[in-house]
Amino acid sequence: MAKLYNQKTVSVNQASAGQVGATTYAYKGFSSQNSKENFKLYDIDLVKQDIINHFYIRKGEKLENPDFGTIIWDMIFEQFTPEVKEMIAKDVQDVINYDPRIQVNAVGVDSTEQGIRIEADVTYIPFNVSERMKFNFDRENSVIN
Repeated sequence: MAKLYNQKTVSVNQASAGQVGATTYAYKGFSSQNSKENFKLYDIDLVKQDIINHFYIRKGEKLENPDFGTIIWDMIFEQFTPEVKEMIAKDVQDVINYDPRIQVNAVGVDSTEQGIRIEADVTYIPFNVSERMKFNFDRENSVIN
C-alpha cells in the first residue's frame, strides 16, 4: 500500500465552504484496504485511494481501455535516463489529472536502490486543499509502499 505523507496547506474556498460540512460528504466509497472495523472512505481519503488504485494498474491491463493505468511498472527495470524520468513524470501527471477531483501542481521523480520514488504536489479541487503525496515503487516486491 502506498504511504501518503501528509504535508497539507489548507485554504478555505468560499464557494465550497458552505457545501461540504462535517456531517455531509461530497464523496462516499469503501476500500477493503482500510481498517478492519470500517471499510468506508469519504472525501479526500477516497480520492487518495482512487489514485493509489490507478497506480496499481499497468498500462494496457484494463480490458477495453488500454490507455488506462501507468507505465511506471514497466520503467522500474529500465536505465534511469533523463528521457525515462521525463516519461514517468508525464505519466504521473496524466494518472493524477485523469481524476477530475484532483489536480497535480508539480511532480518529482527520483530513482532509489530498489525502484522509483515519486513526489507529487496536488490540490483536491472541491476542498481547495493542497498536499504532497509520496509513492515508492519497489522493484523487489512489485508493490507501492
